[in-house]
Amino acid sequence: MPPVFTLPDRPAAAIAGGDATFPVGRIFCIGRNYAAHAREMGKDPDREAPFFFTKWAEALVPNGATIPYPPETENFQFEAEMVIAIGKPGAAVSAGDALDLVFGYAVGLDMTRRDLQLEARDKGRPWDTGKNFAFSAPMAPIRRVADGGHIAAGAIRLSVNGAIRQDADIADLIWDCAETIAHISRFERLLPGDLIFTGTPAGVGAVVPGDVIDVTIAGLPPLRVSIGGKEADFA
Repeated sequence: MPPVFTLPDRPAAAIAGGDATFPVGRIFCIGRNYAAHAREMGKDPDREAPFFFTKWAEALVPNGATIPYPPETENFQFEAEMVIAIGKPGAAVSAGDALDLVFGYAVGLDMTRRDLQLEARDKGRPWDTGKNFAFSAPMAPIRRVADGGHIAAGAIRLSVNGAIRQDADIADLIWDCAETIAHISRFERLLPGDLIFTGTPAGVGAVVPGDVIDVTIAGLPPLRVSIGGKEADFA
């Protein structure tokens, strides 16, 4: 039977070094995976197992884009993150085998309506309104593992209008990439096209229309996005 309407093609991420693209299925985001950021958010990183939330694939934003300031918030915040791109399926994988699933790595941003997230958290409600919304997952091109290997350490930095706001090292992750992949795969069978945002360092903060965000991770293509006007593309 014919569909009553046609959905657009699946969102896809760029791959560094060519014209190929990476079709995106699901976006998993690890919460509070740097000790300093966990403390910044009022939590104790030593007492918490890893946890994750999700974003729609449609939240993906390419490098160089201008993203609109979202509605219903007065506290729109950045979170610089390294992203794992999954290229092979796997369920209940061990940490020792987890990196075999990785296609590549990228620089990403988990943009957050912080006021809505904290309101939901304090009321014991899901975080979706604060985390999972249009234009909330900017990402630079993926660097293939085949082109540069796996990443266990290296500087991760974010600046707003040229001023450094986040400055840490991937080695500071509480749960490293292999452990993170293994943990998620206990709850969901990971599939080619899945993305895992691995968490953000301390120093998160708010942006306003006109700001320019730059994020770098050693060895990966950099990410830049600009913040547009309020509700510009939401109407």
